[in-house]
Amino acid sequence: MIGKGTTTYLPWLSNIHNDARIGKECVIHSYVWIGNKVKIGDRCKIEAFTFIPPGVSIGNDVFIGPRVTFTNDKHPPSHGKGWSRTSVRSGASIGAGAIILPGITIGKNAIVGAGAVVTKNVPAGATVVGNPAKILKKSIKKPHS
Repeated sequence: MIGKGTTTYLPWLSNIHNDARIGKECVIHSYVWIGNKVKIGDRCKIEAFTFIPPGVSIGNDVFIGPRVTFTNDKHPPSHGKGWSRTSVRSGASIGAGAIILPGITIGKNAIVGAGAVVTKNVPAGATVVGNPAKILKKSIKKPHS
């Protein structure tokens, strides 16, 4: 199910499974692979050559750069029996070429740097970089005045 206002570029070059749910006003570029039961929120942008297997849930307003790879199997091949759930919370951005290991949660408004290999959960508002990804900085919330 693809939401109203969603644009897919050359979708015949992408593989979007029937059970995937894609929110409204998303942009999905060519050569993207989206597996069964993947959930993608509203206003997300997914760049070319991204791989999103079953078990991944993506919130609203998420940016996923080109060649990002999500994984879902800690001990392949489990043939779907040992898949882990991965969650990308609303407002997060994932840079080009990042690899997200199975069972990870990327917090709200977090940033994953290009080429990072994410092996642990990323706190909300944090920026992580490197292999393995380490926290570069955490955002500081200002009190309401």
